[in-house]
Amino acid sequence: MNYLVKAIYKLKPTAEFSFTDDDYSTIKWDKLDGDAPTQAEINAAIEQVKADEIAVEVKAEADKAALLAKLGITADEAKLLLS
Repeated sequence: MNYLVKAIYKLKPTAEFSFTDDDYSTIKWDKLDGDAPTQAEINAAIEQVKADEIAVEVKAEADKAALLAKLGITADEAKLLLS
């Protein structure tokens, strides 16, 4: 799912829409509760989605490192065990 779609669903979770070429100006709203988000609102939501994805990745890496430390093994040793 691309960032424009993710951002729209973040702002308007029940919206139904279509667009072409990731272009805000081509969005056709088929179902929308309330007002359509502005391009600035969507751009801000895109940045938030990206930041959220990075936070998830960082947490996953921290969790992985913590588990490896708890087990007392390295990432390379874990790979050997799982192969």
